[in-house]
Amino acid sequence: MPTILTHAAVPLTIGLGLGRDVIPGRLLAAGVVAALLPDLDVLAFHAGIPYGAAFGHRGFSHSLFFAAVIALLGAGGFRVLRARFVTAFLFLFVAAASHGVLDAFTNGGLGIAFFWPWSADRYFAPVPVIEAAPLSVARFFSARGWAVLQSEMGWVWLPGILVSAALAGYQVCLARAALKGPVDPGAGDPLNPRYAKQHTTL
Repeated sequence: MPTILTHAAVPLTIGLGLGRDVIPGRLLAAGVVAALLPDLDVLAFHAGIPYGAAFGHRGFSHSLFFAAVIALLGAGGFRVLRARFVTAFLFLFVAAASHGVLDAFTNGGLGIAFFWPWSADRYFAPVPVIEAAPLSVARFFSARGWAVLQSEMGWVWLPGILVSAALAGYQVCLARAALKGPVDPGAGDPLNPRYAKQHTTL
């Protein structure tokens, strides 16, 4: 799996890119929490639940069903989040589901049970390019941990920054277009009465 900090990359990319008018600060914070929640299943190791079990690591909590439940529960507080219900649901769903998607791109551990409870099958992405983070804290502060951070910077954070910048640029273009007001679709049409009036010479 990527490090816990990198799982926040997707909601941060979307939220900061779209801006506070679309994704309020409270909703953004909730999205970060939703993106981190699936890894609570590491407690299964301490409970003696096998890694490959449905309730083991990368099992039910990494499924799309779990993401939908988290999104539905979170969106129920849309007023507190200062967002519309649909906006809150979609953002939280994408944030929670992104956890399993990022894990599927790692090159270690087991696959992701995306379709639990309908299927216990686990899946990896076709090209697992992200270095899997060690579960041990001691191993993280080592050459292995540094290699993981480099991998995440190149495959997650850098693309995230570019996407966020593109979204922010798009929002700026929309804002400028709104300030200019609606454009007359027939402004340049000689058959348009307005055009004819503006270009009539006495």
